[in-house]
Amino acid sequence: MESFQDKVVVITGAGGGLGRAHALEFARRGARVVVNDLGGSTDGSGQSDMADQVVAEIRGSGGVAIANKASVADRAGAKSIIDDAVSEFGTIDVLINNAGILRDKSFKNLDLDDWDLVINVHLNGTAYVTHAAWPIMYAKNYGRIVLTSSTSGIFGNFGQSNYGAAKMGMVGLMNVLALEGASHNIKVNTLAPAAATRLTNTIPGRDENLDQPDPERAPHLVTPAVLYMASDHAPTGRIFQAGNGRFSLAAIYSNEGVIQGKDADYERFLAAEDEILDLSQAREGWWRRRVQANPSDNS
Repeated sequence: MESFQDKVVVITGAGGGLGRAHALEFARRGARVVVNDLGGSTDGSGQSDMADQVVAEIRGSGGVAIANKASVADRAGAKSIIDDAVSEFGTIDVLINNAGILRDKSFKNLDLDDWDLVINVHLNGTAYVTHAAWPIMYAKNYGRIVLTSSTSGIFGNFGQSNYGAAKMGMVGLMNVLALEGASHNIKVNTLAPAAATRLTNTIPGRDENLDQPDPERAPHLVTPAVLYMASDHAPTGRIFQAGNGRFSLAAIYSNEGVIQGKDADYERFLAAEDEILDLSQAREGWWRRRVQANPSDNS
């Protein structure tokens, strides 16, 4: 069994669902875990002791964990999560950005306050917590960061414009941080999970019995991919899809296109339309080749 003995792992939104599954497994493998969870409802309102319950569960099994109940969407709160890790355990090795909420409506019916709130929790919250952890990892030349995306962002899903925009934003953030962290052994990857959780149960058309969940949709079936992204031999800049015991990669590809130079105009574009749209010979983008070829040039 691969060990994370004494690694300090911070997991946001770890009071239930995927975050709880990640926290329990890291603790089982010897990690010291900071369990962050505001404890609110799926739309972000309210507060409860969900983080304390997961900490008690970890400690009851002989593990080491502390709770933090700050909101990732609050800059001071986000920083307090990392401050608590350093105060209690001296450092941070792994950050799993998992916290999230849903406010689903079709775009024409969406209240812009719901847009702002979802963006703030998912995208800004991830940036705030990661920004607090980054200098520590940079100084010690070691860090593993997981951002949580979704197929709703990568491929789209009706009624989730705010959520999808935030989740695709994770991919853009990952691309930049993987470049900036490469020279200091900071590996940054993105998870696109699928599991039965109280969050996904709010999506229209979903009605799963979470007290007796489908065992093939259990959150812990996603966790192996997270462990891999947090390991010493992790890659960087990858999008891992995980759910129902199935694991795969998603990637951004581009073709060679058409060079028309100073003679480019709309008519020439139309004349080359078929070649421009042809992805049959597409390759993973230039960014991936740059990271692999010059990891030390990105400090």
